[in-house]
Amino acid sequence: MIERWVESSRAYLASAKAQDSLAADPYWPKWDSPWWHMVVLWELGRAGDIPREASTAMLEAVATRYLDFFPNPRQPLPPGRDAHRETHCHCSLGIMYQVLRDCGHDVDAKAPWIRRWFLHYQLPDGGLNCDDKAYASGGASSIQSTLPALEAVLRGARGAHTPAEEAFLDRGAAYLLERRLAYRRSDGAVMKEDFLAVAFPRFYDYDVLRGLGFLVEWVIVRGGKVPAASVSGVMKALAARFPDGVVKVERPGLPDAKTLVRGADGSWSKGGAAASFALLDACRRPGTPIPALTKAWSGARAAFPDALR
Repeated sequence: MIERWVESSRAYLASAKAQDSLAADPYWPKWDSPWWHMVVLWELGRAGDIPREASTAMLEAVATRYLDFFPNPRQPLPPGRDAHRETHCHCSLGIMYQVLRDCGHDVDAKAPWIRRWFLHYQLPDGGLNCDDKAYASGGASSIQSTLPALEAVLRGARGAHTPAEEAFLDRGAAYLLERRLAYRRSDGAVMKEDFLAVAFPRFYDYDVLRGLGFLVEWVIVRGGKVPAASVSGVMKALAARFPDGVVKVERPGLPDAKTLVRGADGSWSKGGAAASFALLDACRRPGTPIPALTKAWSGARAAFPDALR
């Protein structure tokens, strides 16, 4: 059944309607616009189904229509610029960087500032935060904001990582490990109960399997060490819930949201309810098996067997 909806999203992305939406705004509205169709296909491991014309237009928009820095108290938004429609956040930029790279684009050649962005906005604790107030005085990170940036830098290198990138990745891995993938350092309490349940599609959401996936790749690329105690709790819980190794959606990633909407006169306004589309509906239902998630779980079990003993 899902193949039918993959084809539906592919056809939409190849349509004049999608090109019009991209021209009006690459990101808005949620969720039924090219940005989100592309991300869902990518999360399913189907970046190859994204039409070239759509990914090319998206790359052009990401590289040229937005500020090349993250507005914050130390770097304020320039007068006359729209904070919602002319700026990136760390998580959205990290995700689309990966999507476009997996579509075969040389993102670094088109927008060499993107990889530098992630390194620049790493906070002292090793993560990043899409709440601009965190940059007023080196505040705390958000694990949701952090993961897409770590993934982008880890997966994006076409050759060896630079020393600065290596340090960025190692600090990011330490950030995850010190928090055992979902727990506060201060009191050991879970950051958010939702983080313990596997979500799909994630967009810029976080769950412990996503964190595990990064650590698996980090160990391969950087040769890092993952103490079993740092991941055993979440891994044993996942093993108990998926005894046959097949991972099924436990919660829909970011199911509810408000969105900017475009009026008939071309103006944008706040407060609209996010719309869905067929592929999103088909793969976000709890209980749906997702091969990409099963593959990630298999990789984690192979990489960290001691954590399950």
